[in-house]
Amino acid sequence: MALSKIIAVLRTHSSYCNDPDLVLELKNLIVIFADTLQGYGFPVNRLFDLLFEIRDQYNETLLKKWALVFREIFEQDNYSPIPVENEEEYKSVISRFPFHDAEIEKQQFPKKLPMSQSVPQIYIQVKEFIYASLKFSESLHRSSTEIDDMLRKSTNLLLTRTLSGCLQNLIKKPHIGLTELVQIIINTTHLEQACKYLEDFITNITNVSPETIHTTRLYGLSTFKDARHAAEGEIYTKLNQKIDEFIQLADYEWSMSESDGRASGYLMDLINFLRSTFQVFTHLPNNNNDHAAMSGKVAQTACMSACKHLSTSLMQMLLDSELKQISMGAIQQFNLDVIQCELFASSEPVPGFQGDTLQLAFIDLRQLLDLFMVWDWSTYLADYGQPTSKYLRVNPSTALALLEKMKDTSKKNNIFSQFRKNDRDKQKLIETVVKQLRSLVNGMSQHS
Repeated sequence: MALSKIIAVLRTHSSYCNDPDLVLELKNLIVIFADTLQGYGFPVNRLFDLLFEIRDQYNETLLKKWALVFREIFEQDNYSPIPVENEEEYKSVISRFPFHDAEIEKQQFPKKLPMSQSVPQIYIQVKEFIYASLKFSESLHRSSTEIDDMLRKSTNLLLTRTLSGCLQNLIKKPHIGLTELVQIIINTTHLEQACKYLEDFITNITNVSPETIHTTRLYGLSTFKDARHAAEGEIYTKLNQKIDEFIQLADYEWSMSESDGRASGYLMDLINFLRSTFQVFTHLPNNNNDHAAMSGKVAQTACMSACKHLSTSLMQMLLDSELKQISMGAIQQFNLDVIQCELFASSEPVPGFQGDTLQLAFIDLRQLLDLFMVWDWSTYLADYGQPTSKYLRVNPSTALALLEKMKDTSKKNNIFSQFRKNDRDKQKLIETVVKQLRSLVNGMSQHS
């Protein structure tokens, strides 16, 4: 009866405790109390059951404590490769973090290690957490295998919940730019590779035979892979946001009679920004083939994503429902800007693209503009639906929407002035093309 009352009080009051050291003190007192009672022949299984409940709570308090530790490490990191001036500094880093790279070892001092300073700090803190977690398992009369399994489970929670959460929050922070995100991708790769050393570390401190088949593995792989995917996604999002900022500066005079003869300033600024951004990617410390392949792959996907987003944004600008009229001069000006986009795509801003893969991001715009610049409606209508069509990527509804904006909607202001006002045949041609496009669009909607 006394035992059930003691357990009820301990269970209630221990649940309010959020200091891991205090929980540990409580655990030690309960163990001494239980061992003493057992010496007098009392059954104390229920006290040890309570200790397992308190152990889960102890782990929760540890996780909260380490969340703050990780956050502080990330806040203080400079997200630059670690510089090492001499052999002593190099040994200092690799004594704290298991890093081996034959290529870097051959290099002369001073040199740089690919990860930033948070990597060895995080690794040390995971080991500190494992030690802290182990403290609770002492004196609980459990086998080495059970203790080993408990440690792996609590370390998995640290990786998959606490560290993963801190990484996801970090990636979303506004001050984390593109270069920092790329460094985070490299950092998580090194932390992932270090997980096997943490597995060995747990085995060593619990004295479990290495031949034992562990029922629990560390989930480092999935934790760091998820963080990498999130960082990559954030790179693409941030790039697209930057592109949107430049596009908002576009100030086309949609009724201009002829183009300026040179590309728009906003677009040249945007392309210069993209160029310098992708140079940062390609100048990352690719000390080994893995890093080169990884940052190369991220750079390629980011570059393709940026080109597609730019192409889509330009197309949306042309087809904006707020825009009621477009002159041929404006189309020519727009064409000069798209030519600059195509030149950027063909200049290999990021190495590794096959053929004209990158230029294809602008193919829809190119075919649409060519159709209007050459005024090649007879070819378009004759070849429509043929796989060999010169304007295969031009949707009739897109062509119709743009042509409607170019129609002579006012007698006083004929934006087709180059066709001469008295040239009624030209106006009739436009009307005819509009009708044929409408019938194509209607045919498509009925077919679908």
